Amino acid sequence: MTDRVTMDFAGGVADVRLTRADKMNALDPPMFEALIAACGRLGKERNLRAVVLSGEGRAFCAGLDMGSFAAMKQLGVGGIGNIEARTHGISNGFQYAVLGWRELGVPVIAAVHGVAFGGGFQLALGADIRYVAADTHMSIMEINWGLVPDMGGTILMRRLAREDVIRELTFSGRIFSAEEAASFGFATRICADPRAEALALARQIAQKSPDAIRAAKRLFNFAAGGADAAACLIAESREQARLIGSANQAEAVTANLEKRAPRFADAAE
Repeated sequence: MTDRVTMDFAGGVADVRLTRADKMNALDPPMFEALIAACGRLGKERNLRAVVLSGEGRAFCAGLDMGSFAAMKQLGVGGIGNIEARTHGISNGFQYAVLGWRELGVPVIAAVHGVAFGGGFQLALGADIRYVAADTHMSIMEINWGLVPDMGGTILMRRLAREDVIRELTFSGRIFSAEEAASFGFATRICADPRAEALALARQIAQKSPDAIRAAKRLFNFAAGGADAAACLIAESREQARLIGSANQAEAVTANLEKRAPRFADAAE
């Protein structure tokens, strides 16, 4: 796509790569714009089944490129100059570069290695699943620059880790290990080769009914948004009612009975 983000698409799986390896994939205005554009493009792909998000070179993402900070403050992202302006639903452009992956209709798997600092850590949190290399280091590093996490991290972290843990890491800005990340809830799994395992999972997901996968993600997003139990239960029933008897649901049953690989149509929406 750009000199910041590339995308390969095969078998329903989008392999999205941050490609600013010489800067450890640090976030500058073109990187933010490329991430937003990638989300926008993928959101229009009806045959999309899963996404893997990773970084080239030595790191997943080293966080904000402080050399570009002045330009980002002046110009903003997505055409905004005032970060309080809502330009992407409830988000500004910086926040949507992270939350756009959570809003995408299919599962997103982050393959994290090297470092995920500050904005890079928040970017990983935007994925549904995080596979992390054993020697990865992470940090909620914004406090070291006199800032707070402001790319959706405050709503994403609280769904994964205890409040006191989040506060300790945010107030201190300390670097923590992959093992700690897993114990806190920030890493789904520690992997020898996160990208290879993420791609394998994405391909497995791509063999499931796309209608059911998208429905499941909608349900998890709805529940994470703070809906009460009654609303979540009726949402489950509505999604299931739409799936039962649909073409892809019938194909899932038939393929299982015939012991063959299913042949699903693209997602209905």
